[in-house]
Amino acid sequence: MAAGLLFHAPAKPPNLLNPVVLAYIGDAVFELMVRQYLVSLPNHKSHHLHKEATLFVSAKAQKSLLDKWQPLLSEEEADIVRRGRNTKSGTPPKNADPGDYRHATALECLVGYLYYTKQNARLRQLMAVAFENRI
Repeated sequence: MAAGLLFHAPAKPPNLLNPVVLAYIGDAVFELMVRQYLVSLPNHKSHHLHKEATLFVSAKAQKSLLDKWQPLLSEEEADIVRRGRNTKSGTPPKNADPGDYRHATALECLVGYLYYTKQNARLRQLMAVAFENRI
């Protein structure tokens, strides 16, 4: 399929989707990209994979990554991040700082938006920043 993994397009244009919905799909896409990266490395022990994945997918790690991405974002991308950060997305997990959780939601919102707008090259470019100097 030419659209990559996008088998079912959203019911609305991505710019009209609720930021929580974009973050919902963005969370899954982000985790999949992290897992693909980890599997591309030589150590495939399940404990190691899980331990390394948590270095990317925690609210604190995603907030830190979003800080790295901020200077690289276009105006449109920065707007999506603002929408994601300012949305009411529920109660953060007990172990997550509320501010970190809001920024993690913003990162996931951007990932979801890039995924649904089929900006795969841009998504890969930003994820490369996540993976540089790691492991």
